Amino acid sequence: MLTILGFAMIATFLVLIMLKKMSPIAALVLIPALFCVFAGKGAHLGDYVIDGVGKLAPTAAMLMFAIVYFGVMIDVGLFDPIVRGILRFCKADPVRVVVGTAVLAAIVSLDGDGSTTFMITVSAMYPLYKRLGLSLVVMTGVAATANGVMNTLPWGGPTARAATALKLDAADIFVPMIPALAMGLIFVFVLAYVLGVKERRRVGLLAMPEDDAVTTPALAPATAAERAPETASALVAAGTGGSAEGPSGPAGHGGTPSTVAGGSDPAAPSPSPAPTPAPAAPEAAADGFQGLDPHRATLRPRLYWFNAGLTLALLTAMITELLPIPVLFLLGAALALTVNFPHMPDQKARIGAHAENVLNVAGMVFAAAVFTGVLSGTGMVKHMADWLVGAVPEGMGPHMALVTGLLSLPLTYFMSNDGFYFGVLPVLAEAGAAHGVSPLEIARASLVGQALHMSSPLVPAVYVLVGMAKVEFGDHTRFTVKWAALTSLVVLAAGMLFGII
Repeated sequence: MLTILGFAMIATFLVLIMLKKMSPIAALVLIPALFCVFAGKGAHLGDYVIDGVGKLAPTAAMLMFAIVYFGVMIDVGLFDPIVRGILRFCKADPVRVVVGTAVLAAIVSLDGDGSTTFMITVSAMYPLYKRLGLSLVVMTGVAATANGVMNTLPWGGPTARAATALKLDAADIFVPMIPALAMGLIFVFVLAYVLGVKERRRVGLLAMPEDDAVTTPALAPATAAERAPETASALVAAGTGGSAEGPSGPAGHGGTPSTVAGGSDPAAPSPSPAPTPAPAAPEAAADGFQGLDPHRATLRPRLYWFNAGLTLALLTAMITELLPIPVLFLLGAALALTVNFPHMPDQKARIGAHAENVLNVAGMVFAAAVFTGVLSGTGMVKHMADWLVGAVPEGMGPHMALVTGLLSLPLTYFMSNDGFYFGVLPVLAEAGAAHGVSPLEIARASLVGQALHMSSPLVPAVYVLVGMAKVEFGDHTRFTVKWAALTSLVVLAAGMLFGII
């Protein structure tokens, strides 16, 4: 009974948010509360919620102060050199923009924190997507999938959990998996290229001059390259105005190309009469996103190396587990604010600038605590896992590594990593050991589902991604799940081909 209720609760939740009948935060609270009553344990709902909140409170604190810390680092310009490099590569080509999104997300994922990755990636790429009229779910889908593959780094979490649960060395699990994970990452880049080609066909081909793509690019259709180019600072900074569409449709689709906010190249002759800028798209004008303005008042170039050293020290302390991660981000945020913005009004302004993201993410985390609390407290998650393991045919015993890899997709999507690695993985490892399958193979196979896991509604970082990108969670889910699942299967197939799994 609890197995059926568990699957029904998850299915109801996913259907309602994908059909946009409920907001994620409302669905995370009301659906599990209702199913808790159906399970006959409504009297214990308060205990389940308090237990779930207690377990996720450190995660909420970590995300709150991580958003403030990395928000300040973005404000002061720490990541501008990386962003400029990516933008030089991207120019105004939709293919390069989407591939650049995957590359940037993969690089920033080296810190092992999904929230950091999504904050930096969205801050850098959002204005370009808005200017070129590209699909924002392409951005969130590519970033989440790339981060999911990189999430298998030993300091990212899943590998350490698998090693702890099965009493193995993390290096013995991760190092042999590198070729398979590399294939998964290559597949993400190929996927980004294919999606970029589709976006190029949809919005039209845009071109820039061959000079510095960050300081003096032109944003105009290739068929009208002689028009006055705009500066890249306007392209990046003006994330709230302008549109990539002309009066007759998107640029490159036959409409008259329009300029975006910003000045034209001084070397270019002034058109007469000057073309009338297209009105700002409503969603662009209303979202309030500021992008990475290279002339923003919050820049602190003289403190660049201090901020770089502080961030490096913070990441090193995270990897070496010098202090709990929430404590590290709390200290880091306080220090970053004090040094970069010593005056109280400036500090309040920076905190206020990131308050919306903090509130959205913290609210989602605590709402997810209701969902996970009910799943665990009622015993639904245990019954679901036992049913899935029991459903494995006897003849599949010698292939338990393959079974583990396949099960990791739905289980890590519908469960937290803690629940899967500490609750289900030991059972799978015991079943594999009975048929002569090494626990190392089981542990490696358990990492396969991480590309899909990073888009799970139970992953707090995904709400940072969709929140900053102004994308509906249901839209992100519908677009991303199929590609993320395919990426996971590529990793699994490569692992089997190379004899790793």
